[in-house]
Parts: sequence; structure tokens; C-alpha cells
Amino acid sequence: MQPMLLLWRHQQGFQFQQKFKETNIPEEKSRLKREFAAKCDAIHLLPNAPERVYLWKAGNMPVQTVYTDNPGHLYDHEPDFQPYYLEMPLSSEKKPLAGIVLVAGGTHGAGTINECYEIGLEFNALGYACFILQCRPNMGPWSRLESAVDAARCFQLLRGNASKYGLDPDKLVYAGFSNGGVTGDACIEFFSDHQTVKQYFPDYVPDEYDSYYGAENAYLCIYGARHLGTVLSRDAFPYPPTFFAIGREDITWDTPPFFIWQTNSDDPRNAFATGYALTMAGVPFEMHCFPEGVHGLALADGENDLAMNIPHIGHWAQLCAEWLGEQNI
Repeated sequence: MQPMLLLWRHQQGFQFQQKFKETNIPEEKSRLKREFAAKCDAIHLLPNAPERVYLWKAGNMPVQTVYTDNPGHLYDHEPDFQPYYLEMPLSSEKKPLAGIVLVAGGTHGAGTINECYEIGLEFNALGYACFILQCRPNMGPWSRLESAVDAARCFQLLRGNASKYGLDPDKLVYAGFSNGGVTGDACIEFFSDHQTVKQYFPDYVPDEYDSYYGAENAYLCIYGARHLGTVLSRDAFPYPPTFFAIGREDITWDTPPFFIWQTNSDDPRNAFATGYALTMAGVPFEMHCFPEGVHGLALADGENDLAMNIPHIGHWAQLCAEWLGEQNI
């Protein structure tokens, strides 16, 4: 499969990122964004590109944030953005071990190749069907609830179409990288106790998929705990992203098992605090803190934006697959 995402690998994308980082002039940043947006608009789909599976029916997307204009391309998504996922299934003769929903860091766009497509190929080879989720990010300008409801809807659609994908509806995994982990955590917080979309968005009109469970059965938190000295407080910015799903006195839902990895440059104390909280809550987890590397390594195979090839870290996908097997997923 050669999906349209491969086109993002063009050198222009990396050059844009470098130029954007090098300037602090707002007008120049705006100009670069407009230039890059024009290049993106000029991209053509490959003949065998997968179709987008949109999450919401026309006119029925749950909305909390009023967002009608994007002056100066301040945000990475335009107001008319419609969340969707892309399919990375196994061949028809193979039954997947489970389904994995992949969400990149940041605003979920720039890291899609490294943190979704390439990792999806890796997990395809390990026997998992994968789905690249392009949801509303939990910032700029949308909220954690809006990102969570998109993730929940993705799980509902996958469970409602489990026979199409050859999936066991009780074996669906969320893999969130960096800020993508916040969305996975929010999905647990808002939907793992069988809450409904209608509870949060009164104007929403339920359809045939709303009866399906809207949270993950296992959660892969990939270099999410990254802020040095982050205070574990529900009033603080949600890092590490697992905090909102654990250690709460009012918790009533079934927190799924966690697989956590990061490099020590991301400050392992946050990961340790997360592991401690999971232990106290009786939630199964596996955690790996690697001594080398930096934030955002994806598979650490040299094919990431950082061009870092660290084979020891690259083992994490195999370790994760083994762990999922131990969880019967």
C-alpha cells in the first residue's frame, strides 16, 4: 500500500519545519504557513490512496468550541476540518490480533508519517490492523473533550464495523504519541464508563453507532510524560497525559492496562509517578525508560524527523506486541 501520506515525506515539508523554527518574526511565520498551505493544496492523491472514513455525519459533529476563522493560519486545521481515519488493514486472508488506533503528537498532523504510518506498517508486520486517526487536537483551538469525543467515535465505528475489519470488538488499542497521548487519556476519562456523546453535547443526534463502547481496551502512552517538574494536579496542564485517568477519588470506570515508554531526556520522574499511581490503583502496566535519545523518536530507526537511529529503543514495538499478547489483546 502506498497511501497519500507518503507525499508528506517530500523534502519541502522538512525544509518548512526548519525555516519555521529559525524565525521569530510573526509575519514571516504567517508567510511560511501560507506558502506551505499552498503546497499542501497542490498535493494530488496517489491512485491507490485509501479513502478517508469520516467520523461524523454531515451537520452532526459535536462541537464545543466556536471556531469560524483562522487569520494568518494561526491554527494547523481550518474551521471546516472534518475528523477522519485512514485504514491500514492486513491482507484479507489474515485475521488481525487486534486493532490499533494511532494518533500523532502535536496537533496530529506533522508527525503522522513518523508516528502513525511507519509505526502502522511495523504493527501490521506484527499482526495488527491499524487505523490512523486525524481527530481535532486537544488544543489550537479545540478542547480535550472534543478530541476525546472524536477518539470515542472512532472506537464506536470500528466496533460497529468489526466484521468488516476482522476485529474482536474487545481488542482495540489506542496508541498516543506525545500530545496524542492526552487525547487517549481524555477518551478514558470521558467515555470509559459507557458515557454517551449526548451527555456532553445535548444537541447531538445519536445514530446506530452510539450503542457501541467508546474507549480503548489498552492504552499505549508513548513519550507522553515530558514536562520537567510537572505537578500531578488535575488543575494543571495534563502531563503526564495518564494522570487524568488515574488516581482520582471519584473514578468509577474500568481503566485499561497501560504500556508506557519514553527516553530519560523526557524526565523519567513523571513516568515513575505515573507508574506509582497505576500501581496504587491496581491498573496493570509495563513501562520502559530508555537512557539514550530525545523526545519524538517514533521507531528510532533513523526515519524520523530527528534522523536518529537507536536500535535499542526500536525494540519497543516488539516489546509492546509481547505485552499486548500477555494482556490477551
